[in-house]
Amino acid sequence: MDELELLKKDWGKQDGPYKKLSANDIYPMLQKKSSSIVKTLFYISIGELVFWILINTIPYFSSDSYREKLDAVYGNDFILAVLTVISYGVILLFIYLLFKSHKAISVTDNAKKLMESILKTRRVIKYYVIYNLVMAFISMVVGLYFAIIHNPEYSETISHLDKKQILLAYAMMIGCVAVFVFIIWLFYKLLYGLLLKRLNRNYRELKKLEV
Repeated sequence: MDELELLKKDWGKQDGPYKKLSANDIYPMLQKKSSSIVKTLFYISIGELVFWILINTIPYFSSDSYREKLDAVYGNDFILAVLTVISYGVILLFIYLLFKSHKAISVTDNAKKLMESILKTRRVIKYYVIYNLVMAFISMVVGLYFAIIHNPEYSETISHLDKKQILLAYAMMIGCVAVFVFIIWLFYKLLYGLLLKRLNRNYRELKKLEV
């Protein structure tokens, strides 16, 4: 049991003026724990940005065949560049918002403002994860579409299929994309879910202090 849990346990047994003093003691601990969680989320987001940059740039610049395949899928470098800029732009915005949340939590001395900062942080992470899942789905579907259009082998294969077979093929591809997106969702749930649970727990404790 950590220091905060011990203090809360003693606080629950106290009466009168001592209970008010214990509440004042608990608040800075909740603030410190919340700030630490948001700081960890901030560092994770930076690590994620570096990870995706390495994943995308190393194969692209080190392998001519990989670069040719990407160019063949998207038709030209412009579409790929736009998707890359948008993806990195959103990650940078996410990092900035988490940094602002960390600063807001670190300097506030008001329980209500701290609760508002925690709620904002939760919303930022929620929207970021939703955006990434939607973008992953759209990007993979668009990538498959361009791959079929620009790859003569795929185009020729599909041209020999009837309508039902084409619909079945598309349904299978979308199903595979959905499974991959689900795996990404599990990754984010593991990556951010545990920290968000701790942040939510701090929020509930702050609400109790406010009552």
